[in-house]
Amino acid sequence: MLPENIQPTIRVVPMPADTNAAGDIFGGWLMSQVDIAGSIEAHKFSNKRVVTVAVNEFIFLAPVNVGDILSLYTSIIRQGKTSVRVHIDGYIERKADTLETIRVTEAEITYVAIDLDGKPVLI
Repeated sequence: MLPENIQPTIRVVPMPADTNAAGDIFGGWLMSQVDIAGSIEAHKFSNKRVVTVAVNEFIFLAPVNVGDILSLYTSIIRQGKTSVRVHIDGYIERKADTLETIRVTEAEITYVAIDLDGKPVLI
């Protein structure tokens, strides 16, 4: 079930170009969407340019199909001096005969705030 009264950070629909030869959505496609959502949350929190420095955890819980609506929900779980760790949960809405909601991924990613020269800055 989707989180109640919380808006997703991003929503996206995977397309046929996002599949491998067997027709499955690439895990790397899902990882990139999760990283985008996490970086949006880190940027909003820090109000700085951020870069990904660590994928602390990434779990694939269920497959994503072409045409599913992927919603990614984010929250800050830890703040350092220059870094922030973001928790990301991913859910799909699968349209078939009925609307089915499935949790498909969970991740924790660490981002570092940087200046224009790429050096870490305080958050």
